[in-house]
Amino acid sequence: MTDSLTLPIIIIVAVVAVVAIGIIAFVAKGRKPKTPYTSEHDADDLPTSQSAEGDTDAAASEAGATDVAVAVEEPVAPAAPQLDVPEPVQGRLARLRARLTKSNNMFSKGLLALLSQDSIDEDVWEEIEENLLMADLGTEPALELVDALRERVKIEGSTDPARVKAMLREELLKLVDPTMDRNYLPAPHPDRPSIIMVVGVNGVGKTTTIGKLARVLVAEDKDVLLGAADTFRAAAAEQLATWGDRVGVPTVRSDIDGADPASVAFEAVSAGIDQEVDIVMIDTAGRLQNKAGLMDELGKIKRVVEKKAAIDEVLLVLDATTGQNGLQQAKVFSEVVNVSGIVLTKLDGTAKGGIVVAIQRQLGVPVKLVGLGEGPDDLAPFNAEDFVDALLEG
Repeated sequence: MTDSLTLPIIIIVAVVAVVAIGIIAFVAKGRKPKTPYTSEHDADDLPTSQSAEGDTDAAASEAGATDVAVAVEEPVAPAAPQLDVPEPVQGRLARLRARLTKSNNMFSKGLLALLSQDSIDEDVWEEIEENLLMADLGTEPALELVDALRERVKIEGSTDPARVKAMLREELLKLVDPTMDRNYLPAPHPDRPSIIMVVGVNGVGKTTTIGKLARVLVAEDKDVLLGAADTFRAAAAEQLATWGDRVGVPTVRSDIDGADPASVAFEAVSAGIDQEVDIVMIDTAGRLQNKAGLMDELGKIKRVVEKKAAIDEVLLVLDATTGQNGLQQAKVFSEVVNVSGIVLTKLDGTAKGGIVVAIQRQLGVPVKLVGLGEGPDDLAPFNAEDFVDALLEG
């Protein structure tokens, strides 16, 4: 082969080699090797070429399928919280009478036994008076009851137990006074909610009582909003909100510990007006550094709230087991915020029923609701007749 032919052949071979290398490189670049699993997997694992959103076409191709049916699930909305259904208000006191009768030993047993004797001398009357005082009836009401019974027993001369019990019932009913206005539902207003302010010292179950009262109001078909203005006690707002959440009642509260109680109360009333609720109920502090500070704060809350709406009801929560000590508490509160009604808690086997008469007589304020147990619906509207009958059962 001549030198003239060798050079063109070399050039052609070089060109072919370059083209071949380019083709091989192009093909190799277009191929993507599969990424191997780094752990064991089963048939339910997605192919590696499938995206997080679910590339169904790639999955079908990877599996060698021609038609793939894909079921798309709609997002499921979270279930609404299950709300409690409070028990009906009517008949609560009758249902709870069995508990109330535990406190009847001073009346139905001691008094009836004394009054049913064949001969009632001065010593017996003194013993009757002593029993009444031990039942926290108070000195003045106890003397009135003894005098009334003396006169009736003298006139009628009867020692029949049934008749004596009837006389005692009539005189006790007079002391409890069924004529007092015990309505706990404020009159509705056309342009604003009714405002209930709840006061009481720590330890009487004030916040719990407000939660139970919210259930009573919901059972009465009222639209309620709570204001957590007890900002000085740790977890008071959380406790109140928990009670409200159980029956679908919202709570206005502050996220700041020790926030101004009057501001929280004002915001609660404002929210109640905006939301057009029926009743706004405001919890208040039961303890500050000193008694004067507490009373000043309660007075401030009342003044600030009334810039927005008048307060319709001020309920004072008292522990029935504190006896005459509760009267001193009631006096102080009534002087500052014009208490209009009493909620008496723990009126069961450890309480002495006479405290109802003593409180009403001393303050001129009716007992409107009574707590007779630890259950959420163990708060009942007070009824004078049912109360006296429960005391005399035995």
